[in-house]
Amino acid sequence: MRYAMAIDTKKCVGCCDCVVACQTENDVPIGYCRDWVVEVMDGTYPQLEMELRSERCNHCENSPCVRCCPTGASHYSEGGTVLVTKNECIGCSACITSCPYDARFVHPEGYVDKCTFCLHRVKKGMQPACVSVCPTKCMYFGDLDDPRSEVSQILKKRKYKTLIPEAGTKPHLYFLI
Repeated sequence: MRYAMAIDTKKCVGCCDCVVACQTENDVPIGYCRDWVVEVMDGTYPQLEMELRSERCNHCENSPCVRCCPTGASHYSEGGTVLVTKNECIGCSACITSCPYDARFVHPEGYVDKCTFCLHRVKKGMQPACVSVCPTKCMYFGDLDDPRSEVSQILKKRKYKTLIPEAGTKPHLYFLI
């Protein structure tokens, strides 16, 4: 099993409902985010294109954050998700420095925090909080190894990209373009 998420950049309106749902579901402290929305402009006037992306941890297959963690607090879990065991984390920030996606932060309690794909919800057969609240239904989640999963189906049909492919991390966060 390999969990993944795809986000349709043509359907995302940048409303940030995903951000609020994540903060609420995961009790993220005020002023911190496990996911965020990015607005990217490309081209030159008058031929400009705007892309909205809901970004988060990419749950990479080749995660530098897992490799560099001195305590093993950053680790692979069910479905290839990358998690942090907070009581094993010493807050050294090596994982923050190694992440090319800037997807981690030091929680005020001293451990590193990040997106978990809401694995606690997924284990109960639910969608991650961000996916479940998206008003435009631009987010797709599932198992890449299941050809019938929503994420597998959409990646077969649509052109997509990953961020910073040259980093060699093999991210499991895809952006439909």
